Amino acid sequence: MSLNLSLLGQMLTFACFVIFTMKFVWPLITKAMQKREEEIADGLAAAERGQRDLELAKHKVTEMLRDAKLKAAQIADTATKRGVRIIEDAKEQARKEGERLLQIAKGDLEQEKLRAKADLQQEISAIVVAGAAKVLGSKIDEPANSDMINQLIAEVGGE
Repeated sequence: MSLNLSLLGQMLTFACFVIFTMKFVWPLITKAMQKREEEIADGLAAAERGQRDLELAKHKVTEMLRDAKLKAAQIADTATKRGVRIIEDAKEQARKEGERLLQIAKGDLEQEKLRAKADLQQEISAIVVAGAAKVLGSKIDEPANSDMINQLIAEVGGE
């Protein structure tokens, strides 16, 4: 019987231990486990939020890089167009300046031609007067025969 009584005493002790544990120890353990579970869940949620934030940041960075490349391409294109426009303007100004200088040179040439023609007419008139004086044997009075000289100059200059 002692075996039975000892078994009964152990069972009662074990039952008291289980009741005590379930009443006082178990709620503390379950509370600690729930708290730990919540902390782990919060950590996992924070990690997921971090991953989403990281993905969003990656997308934003990619978009910003694409925008920056587009802007850089636009700036380069604008600079190229502006450079071409400046070159074209410089060419146009150089062409206009060349035309202006050509017109000035043509004007100078025309003036030189007129001056040479006038000088030649003066020399021809002097030669004509000298030739006429030799033919007539006497000196011709220029004011008296100016009509004849002017007509001769016109005939020689007109040719």
